[in-house]
Amino acid sequence: MRQEVIIAGFGGQGVIKAGVLLAAAAMNEDKHCTHFPSYGAEMRGGTANCSVIVSTDEIASPVITEPDTIIIMNEPSLDKFEPRLKKGGLLIYNSSLIHRKPKRDDIQVLAVPASEIAERLGTVKCANMTVMGAYVASTGAVSLDSIKAAIPIVFPKLNEDLITINKNALHEGATIVQK
Repeated sequence: MRQEVIIAGFGGQGVIKAGVLLAAAAMNEDKHCTHFPSYGAEMRGGTANCSVIVSTDEIASPVITEPDTIIIMNEPSLDKFEPRLKKGGLLIYNSSLIHRKPKRDDIQVLAVPASEIAERLGTVKCANMTVMGAYVASTGAVSLDSIKAAIPIVFPKLNEDLITINKNALHEGATIVQK
């Protein structure tokens, strides 16, 4: 098993932390993983993305040229990364903030109203968890339980209420896939 994913959006949307969470969950499952972040010069509000590889085999390089999956949180990132997705790959996007549909017809597309779900759960800051739940349920790269278990490791300062909200966001995202 090998999954190559790029997660992209604005700084402040939790793009990099979502990648760290996925890598931590992979390590919890004794899988090999890489996490390769990239920030725009502006930091908060600028562009940010990360490349994550999860594999049962050793990984020679963290560089991804043609991802299996892209998770997109804003429209500029959709413009930038949609062409890079491999044919037949999975594109998951935050349909609360992205109002145009992906252009390609040779890929799988999953629209997740991540920001709307996150607001309903109590904080828009967990929109990244909603798309990660959809990703995990779609690909099986890691289990939903492993990624939930990684939350207190990756976010050690969160109180129990916020941990619960983030776990609920993961679950809601996964539920969208199961419908």
